[in-house]
Amino acid sequence: MTNTWLILFFSALIWSGIHPKDYPTWLLETAPAIIGFIILATTRRHFQLTALAYGLILIHSIILMIGGHYTYAEVPLFDWLKDVFNLERNNYDKLGHFAQGFIPAIIAREIIVRNEVVKGAHWLNFFIICICLAISAIYELIEWLVAILSGKAADTFLGTQGYIWDTQSDMAYALCGAILAIPLLSRWHDQQINKLRHR
Repeated sequence: MTNTWLILFFSALIWSGIHPKDYPTWLLETAPAIIGFIILATTRRHFQLTALAYGLILIHSIILMIGGHYTYAEVPLFDWLKDVFNLERNNYDKLGHFAQGFIPAIIAREIIVRNEVVKGAHWLNFFIICICLAISAIYELIEWLVAILSGKAADTFLGTQGYIWDTQSDMAYALCGAILAIPLLSRWHDQQINKLRHR
């Protein structure tokens, strides 16, 4: 985490917290980014990640913060896309769930590769995808729990927008993200891991 990374992270977090649509929703949506930052800060000395992993985490955090500020159902750019392409809903939440698979895939890959948890690319890829699906499922269970505890107040957090298959499609987007991350970023990721090993 460089100074630039920290500036971007906290600038986005402060912006998102200034007059969000709903403060309880803002807290729920940005909590994963804040918890992630705390974990990164406490583990950096013992297990520094690659620049690629840190960069992707920052992107995911900003996605969460934008969703927290506007709510996932009302992000202006995706409202515009909804109107232009005559879509039935604001699909910003699908971007978030795609990222929920794409970005954890690289984090999981880094932890598995550097700790030599499994050998062989096939097993590595299998475990990465399983981990990403587990993360997505846990998040959906958290959303379900929030809905039970808060009733109608959870609508802005869930962002289903009346779509009955929202949970299933969220997990499908996360799965697609995880599957795409592996071929797109593995070679670049391996290069960065090797640089860390040689330090």
